[in-house]
Amino acid sequence: MTISFEIEPRGPFSLAAASRFIAGWPPAEGPTDTSDGAVRLCFALDSFAGHAGVTVRNDGDAIRVEAAGDGGEDALRAQVGRILSLDHDASDLGEVLERDSVAARLHREADALRPVLFHSPYEAAAWSIISARIQHAQALRIRTELSRRLGQVLDVDGVEMAAFPLPEALAELDSFSGLPDEKVRRLRAVAEAALGGKLDPIRLREADPADALAALEEIRGIGPFYAGLILVRSTGAADVLPPGEPRLMSAIGDAYDLGGAATPDQLASITEAWRPYRTWIAVLLRASASLG
Repeated sequence: MTISFEIEPRGPFSLAAASRFIAGWPPAEGPTDTSDGAVRLCFALDSFAGHAGVTVRNDGDAIRVEAAGDGGEDALRAQVGRILSLDHDASDLGEVLERDSVAARLHREADALRPVLFHSPYEAAAWSIISARIQHAQALRIRTELSRRLGQVLDVDGVEMAAFPLPEALAELDSFSGLPDEKVRRLRAVAEAALGGKLDPIRLREADPADALAALEEIRGIGPFYAGLILVRSTGAADVLPPGEPRLMSAIGDAYDLGGAATPDQLASITEAWRPYRTWIAVLLRASASLG
């Protein structure tokens, strides 16, 4: 079944900026394609009722989404909107940028980039387990093979793409080439957490951040760093900072000429002006540091 619908961005948004970000973000390689100006995504549905492939294009002032596979329009609209941070009304973002000239410059240089997220907290948690302590190329190969064997291969507007396995399939994994036994056990724990509702994006986003992080750290193999990654880069939270993230502290130090990485006090002082978009501006800083 093919579904077509529009998403109207509220506030500044650039699909071209999202495409450029995706092209340089290792976790996006494979289940995301930007080869011809469109953005193609292939993912497990939030409901875990199946898989979908979508193609996202500009259509005047709106964003046109063409979807194939499983899922109804409301569910797909919500998930695609979250992935591209189109689920937020950013009409007041200009007021925030007026308070901080560095953030305004970064936003301008990044062509109004909004965060591009993992397809779901479930997929973010699985990537965290797979990619830990190995090279990105190896992690990508393993995830692609897992997706092809246990997930679903879809034709997404002429491009063959493999969606990550549903948690029911991952929960049955006994072994897999390239994955140590402990990582297999951790992936099964991620699958069980997803099936138990512990990786629901709305539940995590609406919880107190400290409680959400603590709940994520209860999942086998998910420590503080990856708990922060999951919360900040997959739930759609717009005003949560990754806790104690060294690369963000370094990026703030460089952008604000602090003579070194930001201290916790400097972080708190500088980011206060970013509310309610601390997550978004942190992503701009990280993107600027990666490209610089």
